[in-house]
Order: sequence, then C-alpha cells, then structure tokens
Amino acid sequence: MPTEIERKFLVNGDAWRSLGSGVVYRQGYLASDSRRSVRVRVAGDRGFLTIKGATVGIARAEYEYAIPLSDAEELLETLCDRPLIEKTRYSLTVEGLVWEVDEFMGDNQGLIVAEVELESADQRMPLPDWIGQEVSHDPRYFNSNLAKHPFRQW
Repeated sequence: MPTEIERKFLVNGDAWRSLGSGVVYRQGYLASDSRRSVRVRVAGDRGFLTIKGATVGIARAEYEYAIPLSDAEELLETLCDRPLIEKTRYSLTVEGLVWEVDEFMGDNQGLIVAEVELESADQRMPLPDWIGQEVSHDPRYFNSNLAKHPFRQW
C-alpha cells in the first residue's frame, strides 16, 4: 500500500520565496470524512485523482492517478464541494529534502504552510529558518478540512 509520511508547518517570513518558483493548483473534494478523502486536482496543466486514507500519526495511505486535464477541470466545476482549494505550490530543495510551500488564495488567503514528505515517521531533518510552528497533528490544516472550514472563517 502506498503510504504518505508527511510533516506540516506554518511558514515565517518571506526568505523561502527566493528558493523556487510556483505552480498554481486548484483542487476539490468529491468525498471527505475522517476515514478517507477523494480529491480532484489541477496542477498547472495536469490533472490528478487522489484517494487518501485516514491519518494515523503523520502517515496515511495515498493513491494518486494522472487523469486528463479536461476531466479534472470538469469534475472541479460540476461535482466537487465548494469552496475549492486554490493555492500556489513552491517546491524547494533544502539540505536534500523537498519542501512544498503552499501559499493559499481565495477563502484560505493569508495561510502559508510548508510540508515535507519523509521516508519514515522518525526521520531526523533539519528545519529551515523560515519554518514556524508544527501543525502536523492539527486537522484544521488538512486541505480537506480547509475546504469545509476555510482559514478566513477561523
């Protein structure tokens, strides 16, 4: 079973901005509850369907499939719950680890979160200076929950 092991942090300041360029993402949820989520995503000019299991600690099952861009756009417009998640994702390599910094727009504007995928839950990792509070265990920061309870409403 493919497993995603991920830690998530708030971002401090703007020092990270000079480390990479961003891609615009739009994503929506076809289904989402405490046991699973089914997400449609457009990342730049590519479409994806992703199924994720329940989070246990910082790990969860994840299955992701490329789908035609036109299908992804149609699913976002016709079947996904509102609001959609809109963000620019920056992929930054720091000391051998790939950090994904998401700068949210729309109903989640003002939120900037950094995620790093790990090989194991106990993997040691250096934290860049721009990393703030860890929010890995705070479900409010799951994208599926941001779609239901946007950051601007907190």
